[in-house]
Amino acid sequence: MSNAILSSLWGRAILIPEANSMIRIITLDREFGSGGADIARLVAQRLGWKLWDQLLTVEIARLLECDCGAVEKHEERKDPLYYRLLKGFLHGSNEGSVNLPQAKIADADCIRQVAEKVVRQAAESGECVIVGRGAAYYLGDRPDAFHVFIYAPRDEKIRRVQATGKSQREAIALVDSVDRDRIAFVKQYFGIDWPDRTRYHLMINSTISEEAAAQTILDGVAMLGKQKTAVGASIPSN
Repeated sequence: MSNAILSSLWGRAILIPEANSMIRIITLDREFGSGGADIARLVAQRLGWKLWDQLLTVEIARLLECDCGAVEKHEERKDPLYYRLLKGFLHGSNEGSVNLPQAKIADADCIRQVAEKVVRQAAESGECVIVGRGAAYYLGDRPDAFHVFIYAPRDEKIRRVQATGKSQREAIALVDSVDRDRIAFVKQYFGIDWPDRTRYHLMINSTISEEAAAQTILDGVAMLGKQKTAVGASIPSN
């Protein structure tokens, strides 16, 4: 497989896989504050692929007929214990078993189910970059998917979050709590300790810069696509 060369905004060449690459999907999982969303956006822009990040939230909210804020409160986290107990009680009661299924409830279970549907539909369309929402786990068996994990030192993540306008105290609380919620989410729904390194083709420390991280992902996609093409070409047809 050959590669196309495009000029970058930073005055250097960018290696971009051509359309005939066997990789059609990139999932990008990330620690909170690591810059993963911005890196995903750069990758999608350079490839000319669709970015499923905030768009995922919008689509989930549309399907659940609720606002995006309700979805954002429950994405990539499990419901509190008191809520799970209440929900279990309602499902176990006659009244609850009759009325609960008729309502579209934006809780963690419901959002996870709809998110899986949206992620799988996006993957079927191909040429997309999907951020978080369990995509690396839902699409782990797809040979046309490339899985990336972005991380950064804690101090760097706090600095990044502060740069968005949060106080140091707020930034520390978010950096510590959001990833804790993601760990619990992955453990509950997939039975895996997050991040499971065996799930990813590439893990990148974003302190190398967002641009360098994006280019590293593109290089990895190109190399894996080339490898898959070579393997496919070496298998004799019947």
